[in-house]
Order: sequence, then structure tokens, then C-alpha cells
Amino acid sequence: MTQGAGQGPEMERTATLRDFRVPAYVNETGPYAHSPHPAEAAPYPGGPHTDENGAYGGAAHTGENNPYADAPRAAESAPPVEEGPPASPEGYPDAYTPTQRDLPVITRTDTVQVTVDPASAPTAQPGTGSGPLYVVGDVHGYLDQLVAALQDKGLVDAAGQWCAGTARLWFLGDFTDRGPDGIGVIDLVMRLSAEAAAAGGYCKALMGNHELLLLGAKRFGDTPVNSGAGTATFQAAWLLNGGQKSDMDRLQDHHLQWMARLDAVEEVDGYLLVHSDTTAYLDYGDSIEAVNDTVRETLTRNDADEVWDLFRKFTKRFSFRDDGADAVRSLLDTYGGTRIVHGHSPIPYLLGEVGSEDGEDTAGPVVEGPHVYADGLAIAMDGGVTMAGKLLVQQLPLEN
Repeated sequence: MTQGAGQGPEMERTATLRDFRVPAYVNETGPYAHSPHPAEAAPYPGGPHTDENGAYGGAAHTGENNPYADAPRAAESAPPVEEGPPASPEGYPDAYTPTQRDLPVITRTDTVQVTVDPASAPTAQPGTGSGPLYVVGDVHGYLDQLVAALQDKGLVDAAGQWCAGTARLWFLGDFTDRGPDGIGVIDLVMRLSAEAAAAGGYCKALMGNHELLLLGAKRFGDTPVNSGAGTATFQAAWLLNGGQKSDMDRLQDHHLQWMARLDAVEEVDGYLLVHSDTTAYLDYGDSIEAVNDTVRETLTRNDADEVWDLFRKFTKRFSFRDDGADAVRSLLDTYGGTRIVHGHSPIPYLLGEVGSEDGEDTAGPVVEGPHVYADGLAIAMDGGVTMAGKLLVQQLPLEN
């Protein structure tokens, strides 16, 4: 199946407004849902808050080693989120439904985090007709960290040009929002796609929920949508989810066309690649081709409510945690593959080591590599770059 990632024109870099709010997480619903303990609903003051409809806010990304710690933080001016029905935030429609805090934190003991030694520059695998396979977790506008991680794996050179020959590189989605240069990230991925193809390899990308959010904010703005719990708008949800004005100002038609053509699911070398750790993909088809076609057709129809429902479902998460191996198997049995690889839910939260039941802040775990869980069937790739974690670029298979 082809995957649209073309090269766009060179663009002048402009100043960006940096937003380092910690991402929020939406509980999965359905047979694999987790019921949070009351004390787990707000793991730390100012922490992430979401509702089942996909709109959320979060705390600022800080730390003495954070080079942007003194930059303006949108969280400081974001509307407060109160328990119960608060007043409409200033600048948002009166009918906008505010978000609620909802982030369970569970101490996990049945998971393992894999530490992988840095890989040398990739070389073609004899007899396979293709080079080594790499995957990239959520980037969220952190262009400098992405380039550094790609250089560390020998995929791009000191000038940021593709130097990996026939290697295959997959991005798992979420290129924009929260970080300083989401459009710069998209431009890089589009350029690397052309350069990799010219060298006999490829660079491709999947659709993340933030691509859907940015598309919706651009197309529908403040058009009311039926969120299932009242009235919402893409524009308001985008802002609450770390949307950057600088990204919107620099967004061009070729960026929109590229995002709208992204696949949602792909299977490579026995790995089922998706963005979100959710079973919601099953709602859109019983084959990879059917899911990808349905998503593209939904975007083509340009119906705000349909796109909102797609965004809401792609924002669900945590399906594979706890007793989630059966949820993983339901996807593998339907779409193929022997292991699933996803982004979306940062590893620190999957590990359940952020926050505490008494509400005090605790330091999150140090992310060194992908997180393997769900009876070894799931590999999480979101290293939590927006929360002082790590932007992960990983070669598959893992070296356990």
C-alpha cells in the first residue's frame, strides 16, 4: 500500500511559542477498560486532565536541565479546569464542554523496560531486499531532539540528510503540538521520505490523533461538534492539547494533504504498527486496507462530527495495560503480525511510576528504551519527550 509522504518546498523558519504541558491520557472504554481508584484521578497538582471525548490540558514541562524552562508556558494562561461544571473559558464558545481530570496511575510489576545499546550505522540485510527496520515514537514538535536521535542511530548525517541507504523508517504519528516546531518536524519527515526513496530505502509515517486534531482545527475551527458530552470545537480542543499558533500560521496546503493521506495501520516484518494503544481501529474495518481506506474516506467527506468521532477514538488509550494481552491479540488476529508497536501513551505512565496516591509529586522513571508489556505482545515507543523523557528511535527486532 502506498503511503503519501512527499517533499514540500523549503520554508523560512519562524519563531515558535513553546508549550511544555505534560500530555494527558484518556482511559480506554469497553471490555478492556480500567476503573481508576479515586485517589488516582489527579496524580499530581496541575497534572494532565482529559475526558473521553479527547480534549485535555496539562502541566508545564519544567526541570533545571530543560533548555526551555524559562520560555513562556501556555499552561500559565490556559483556562483552569475545575471539578464539576465550570464556567466557559475566556475566548471559547459558551457551549464548549470543559474537560475533567482522569489519569489513573497504577504501580506495575508485570512489565519490563528494554534497554538497547546504540546501534551502529545501518547496513543492508543480505538476501532480504531491504534494509533494517526502525520506528520512531511521538515527536510533538521537538525537532532538535528528533534530529539528534536520528543521527545517533546513523539514519541522518550531521547536516540532517538521509545517510542510511536502504534502511526503512516508520514514524508512529503525533508530529505537532506542545513542542516548539511541529511544522519543522513535518517538513523533515517529508524531505527524508524523498531522500530515503532515492537511496533505495523508505521513510513513512502513520496517522496520529494530533494529526487529526490539527486537520480538524484548520478545517472546522470553531464549528460546534457533538462530543457525546455536550458541544465542543476542534479549535478549543487543539488549544487545550498544546496547539501552537506558530504551527497554524505556517501550515500550508501541502502539509494538510500529506497528513490527510497518512495510513492508520501497517504491518511490517511481523510488527503491527499503530499510533494508539486502543482497540478502536476495529471499528473501522476488518483488514489493514479497509481501516486505512475508511479513515481517508472519512477525512474526504469533511464532516466535522465524523472527523471528531475519529479523533476521539484515536485518542483512547491503555487498552493493552493490565490484562490487555487479549486486546492486543484481537488486533493481531484481525490485521496480522505477531507483536504490536505503538506510540501515544508515554512509557512513564504505562509503567505507573509517575505520581502517588497521596497526591505528592514523584520523579518519573528514566526512559532508556522501548517498553515491552502485555505478555510481550506490545512494544510502547512514546518515551515522553514532552515531559522531559526521551524521544525514541529504535531498530527492530529488539535485542533483549
